[in-house]
Amino acid sequence: MKFRNINTLNVSPVPRLVQQLVSNLMIAPASASVIALGALLMPTQTAAHPHIFVDTGFAFEFDDSDHLVAIKVTWQYDEFYSLLITEDLQLDRDGDGVLTPQEGILLTGFDTNWDEGFNGDLELRINGAVVPLSGPVDAGTELLEGRIVSTHRRQLSQPVAKQDGPFSLKAFDPSYYTAYEITLPVTLSPHLQGHCMLERIDPDIAGGLAQMQAQLLRLDANADLEENDIPLIGGEFATEVLLSCPSS
Repeated sequence: MKFRNINTLNVSPVPRLVQQLVSNLMIAPASASVIALGALLMPTQTAAHPHIFVDTGFAFEFDDSDHLVAIKVTWQYDEFYSLLITEDLQLDRDGDGVLTPQEGILLTGFDTNWDEGFNGDLELRINGAVVPLSGPVDAGTELLEGRIVSTHRRQLSQPVAKQDGPFSLKAFDPSYYTAYEITLPVTLSPHLQGHCMLERIDPDIAGGLAQMQAQLLRLDANADLEENDIPLIGGEFATEVLLSCPSS
């Protein structure tokens, strides 16, 4: 098993990405579509809350018959957001970075009470097709060195045989309010280790920006971005984890 091209930096490319795209759009010939997207990406004074940075990890869970049954997700929040949450919930009042058992119970699941239709900022594709996942189950949360670390599982409605992959995972927020970086371990069930290959595919940011700008410049002034298949920026520039397993 291999996990190639590991990027261990905790610095997200997201702010630089948005700045570069906005800069490119500002020097492009103006159209309603270009101006609209540029305005969408420009920071505003109403966006007072900071960006949330989340170190992310995954575990592909297979059953004894080698069918993918669930994805375990690990989120490690940045120090500032962790402080905001613990203060909001009035936890760790002594500031020692250690939660009491009761405080741990109060913190667990703080990030899994999702609105209906929310995909958990996670996209699983099998052979290119998006696969629906359950809501979060088996939530767990702890505070480690000033950072909240939470876990949950997302189950597949129908198990999928390992040879029916490849399985593609992306963690992204289309709005870029939350920036996910895959810096935590990515694993699979122990009995399949050494029999499957994990690959990390980092996005071509420069190429993606150029392609998106070219698409925008071809649009009519009154064109609708969604109707013209302009992709969600978050998904286009998200790191992909690809799992491939042989049939035997």
